Amino acid sequence: MQQKLRLWSLAFLVLFLAPVVWAGNSPSTPLIPRQVLFGNPERTSARISPDGSHLAYLAPDDKGVLNVWVRTIGKTDDQVVTADKKRGIRFFLWQFDSQHVLYVQDRDGDENFHVYQTNLKTKETKDLTPFEGIQAQLGDGDYLPQFPDTMLVRMNVRDKRFHDVYRVDLKTGKAELDTENPGDVTSWTADNNLQVRAADVTTPDGGTSIRVRDTVKSPWRELIKWGADESLGGTAAFSPDSKSLWVLTSVGGNTLRLMEVDIASGKQKVVSEDPQYDASELLINPKSHALEGVEFVRARSEWQVMDPALKADFDALHKVRDADIRVVSRDLADQHWIVAYISDNAPTYYYVYDRKARKAEVIFSDRPKLEGYKLSSMKPISFKARDGMTIYGYLTLPAGADGKNLPMVEFVHGGPWGRDVWGFNRYAQWLSNRGYAVLQVNFRASTGYGKQYLNAGDREWGAKMHTDLLDGKQWVIQQGYVDAKKVCIMGGSYGGYATLAAVTFTPDEFACGVDIVGPSNLNTLLKTIPPYWTTFRAVFDKRMGTGEDFLNSRSPLFKADQIKVPLLIGQGKNDPRVNVAESDQIVAAMKKHKLPVEYIVFPDEGHGFARPQNNMAFNAAAEGFLAKTLGGRAEPPSADEAKLLTEVTQK
Repeated sequence: MQQKLRLWSLAFLVLFLAPVVWAGNSPSTPLIPRQVLFGNPERTSARISPDGSHLAYLAPDDKGVLNVWVRTIGKTDDQVVTADKKRGIRFFLWQFDSQHVLYVQDRDGDENFHVYQTNLKTKETKDLTPFEGIQAQLGDGDYLPQFPDTMLVRMNVRDKRFHDVYRVDLKTGKAELDTENPGDVTSWTADNNLQVRAADVTTPDGGTSIRVRDTVKSPWRELIKWGADESLGGTAAFSPDSKSLWVLTSVGGNTLRLMEVDIASGKQKVVSEDPQYDASELLINPKSHALEGVEFVRARSEWQVMDPALKADFDALHKVRDADIRVVSRDLADQHWIVAYISDNAPTYYYVYDRKARKAEVIFSDRPKLEGYKLSSMKPISFKARDGMTIYGYLTLPAGADGKNLPMVEFVHGGPWGRDVWGFNRYAQWLSNRGYAVLQVNFRASTGYGKQYLNAGDREWGAKMHTDLLDGKQWVIQQGYVDAKKVCIMGGSYGGYATLAAVTFTPDEFACGVDIVGPSNLNTLLKTIPPYWTTFRAVFDKRMGTGEDFLNSRSPLFKADQIKVPLLIGQGKNDPRVNVAESDQIVAAMKKHKLPVEYIVFPDEGHGFARPQNNMAFNAAAEGFLAKTLGGRAEPPSADEAKLLTEVTQK
């Protein structure tokens, strides 16, 4: 993992200091600065305090680092309460006493997250998980208002491979082992009395078993089990009386549906389902634990309101903006909600919703400077793959362009067991603003479309999952949107792998590639995954495939000599998921064959680039790289970006 930092070549610097290049978009469409898209949000992640008196949110401090700010509702007494010095806080929640906030943070991208507690009055911050080299996890149901001074935290203190459950006293900071992992539990679920009574287990074949116990003193027993060909579901929550489990499973159907399983008898009933799309998130009342809504991510996010008392609320919220709705937080009186409105062509707006008055009042948008620019729209699409399977995705065309014969970037999502969704996407807006059509394909193996869609990707890394990307590219070309000779592929994590697979396995299909933290050798990837992924390893074996020869055949590293097009690679040195050696080795192979590659390694990042200065610097490099290859336009790097790039680009 140790890699000496080297300086950029002078020729590469000259490229980025070149004037802006115009193409695709009309020159009259203003260039959106990278700072506006990829710098810190002005304010984001608003949350109301449990007692309804204060609003907390994330915003940069005077050093430009994201921290938690708090203000009294109805006043302008905003003040920063946390003091993160470098990485920036990305997730926090209120403590139920409304006097503290809790947040998680890792060190330079190592994903060894700790849970921190900050006192609003004294600004004192305490590490509630002060164990070296461990990862702390928080799950839904680990902190309940009925037990305001106690939180359950999963930590791998005893054995780095397994997360046990610890009971943490929020007043004293004392952590006691509550439930020990026998060695195969992937996740834990507590009931509504904050007792750990359900465990999700990955079986040796990659399937799932859900164990339960009647009380914390009772033995564990299997409640429900399904095989590896079912979707990646699991326990969602306990019913309000803690006598049943809500489980997301595809057993008995094609899609993930919400089932209620009686713990005593094992009797099952369907609560909510859709024949084509998986059930996704649940909306659960934090105080009564009643199920209020189920989300289905179709072309857009849609909520099935389960509680009739909330129907009028959702009807009122839908009238506010044409956007997808997410209830972010609520006070314990359940009179005021914080609601996020997510659009494809606007920043995210946060509103406070008064349930009694049925009125929503805007608090702020996360990136208000975007409101001065014309943003691009994201269009849901579908096409037939070469084997006849219908594949779904999204297409973003540059605002202000005629949408014909454009250069294009095919932007591939990570996972691969995830999916792209409709909504504001900084990369789609950035690339379309630079003059490119942006294609996002939910290739087979993507989640959200049922188990047949998911299973169609088994053992298809670099094969049918890849040809879905090629077929999507061809579909867009056939519609007349795109110039076939000016298409680049780009993505992070699995999307980075897809980029490497594209330029090695099909070297004539793309004009260039941008790989961000993508694995190049599937065998070495599996040898270096984090130890706490042990319980999930069977899923990799089932869905990625096994056998050294087979995995080598799907590894871009061994076809590096086939690369014909320019390649830009970005990597975090501390990446625990895709070790820096994954990028090192393909760069070395390319240099051995005297193939051009540009390689950027950030010493203070992990799996992706969390620090805005790193993200903007890499995207400055990517802009120049794409402009040189595809002819789009680019914003020259700032002095700070250019300086950083000289430090982190490997020669």
